[in-house]
Amino acid sequence: MNTVEQNKEVVRTLYEDCINAGRLDMLERLIAPDFTGPKGERGPHEYRATIDAVRTGFPGVRFHLEDLFGEGDRVAARWTFHALHGGPFVGLPPSGARVTQTGNVIFQLRDGQIIRTWLQADRLGVLQQIGAVPRAFASPSKPL
Repeated sequence: MNTVEQNKEVVRTLYEDCINAGRLDMLERLIAPDFTGPKGERGPHEYRATIDAVRTGFPGVRFHLEDLFGEGDRVAARWTFHALHGGPFVGLPPSGARVTQTGNVIFQLRDGQIIRTWLQADRLGVLQQIGAVPRAFASPSKPL
């Protein structure tokens, strides 16, 4: 059984050495074959497809880990990414907009691999920043 510190290192490696560095071949080691993601993704191959979509839409994306803490078999991460919307993303053409997104993820690990994730990210904010959704929808002074 891995310690909390070892589990935190797996998550740190995922962001810093794998995703940020574009070394997605590392996913086979970090993501368990029976992994389940927040949208029902299964295994390292489907996890990679999600990361590939982000890296295609936002080439050069860099995740910055703001907080990383854990207990038992879980690690929580709060991150921010900054990127240029330079490629297609969720069917939308590149806008050239600079984007900042924040997110919170809870990872569950077993034997040094990630087996499950739960994600909350500011997707609406990204869609507003790239011009796909009017910013007026986010104003608390204007009811929907």
